[in-house]
Amino acid sequence: MMDGMDNARASRTAVFVCQGRAVGDGRFAIGSFEDPVAAQLLRPDELVAVERARAVVPPADWRERLETESLRACAEVVVPRTVVIDDAVREADHPQVVIVGAGLDSRPWRLPELTNTAVFALDHPASQADAQDRSAGLRPLTDRLTFVPVDLAWESLEHALAGTDHDPQVATTWVWEGVIPYLTPHDAEATVAGLSARSAPGSVLVVNYQAPSWIAALGRRLAGLAARLSRQGDPLAGEPWRSLWTPDSMRLLLARHGFVVRRDEDLLAVAARIDSPTTHRRSIGIGRVAIAAT
Repeated sequence: MMDGMDNARASRTAVFVCQGRAVGDGRFAIGSFEDPVAAQLLRPDELVAVERARAVVPPADWRERLETESLRACAEVVVPRTVVIDDAVREADHPQVVIVGAGLDSRPWRLPELTNTAVFALDHPASQADAQDRSAGLRPLTDRLTFVPVDLAWESLEHALAGTDHDPQVATTWVWEGVIPYLTPHDAEATVAGLSARSAPGSVLVVNYQAPSWIAALGRRLAGLAARLSRQGDPLAGEPWRSLWTPDSMRLLLARHGFVVRRDEDLLAVAARIDSPTTHRRSIGIGRVAIAAT
């Protein structure tokens, strides 16, 4: 994820989220969610942890059990949000899709609806290089996939896309998943302004964000502490949350830049609708996806 990461290395959160999708593939929300590509983007050691989390019997070692529980909790969050965002991309059916803070997003290799779509994957240069290396053996379903390395702390989104064949006169679907919590409110505002500047009429912005919750914040800190105690390493270390949003504050943020929210979905309700596990209700419940249009 872009600004919420150490500039010297690729985002560890991106790997953690990809592991979560791999845990959920074929296990959660059968008929609504699948992501067989996620496992193909992971390293062998990362897959070992995924397989432990997919197993019916939990590991005996307490350190491995902590890691397993963390990955299952991640899967419970990312499965419903992936379903909502996939549906929004299909519904918009635009000739251009821009994934902002792409991380290890698997949609270019997974969604057949993108076959005739130009896809632009934007992320910090370190994360972008890692994603390209991991996906080198995969063939995207889209006929045009452009990786765009950009550090939004120093370079504007408009400038980054101006160097590509993205057409601001053509409607675009913007996918902004799992990024905004790592941005300051000022950087979030600047990013939305940049999206708006390159959005033709009818463009759609799909943004995943987290609502304020002191219980969830405490749980995040405890998870980090548990990871350090277990010597497994905290995948969220160095990538702190910097902004949380209520549905009203998100609606106002988007409205200031010409986006009108069509719907704003609570991931806990989505999980119930698609029959996805909700063991970690507090973590799922603060997640939301707003779908807005120009």
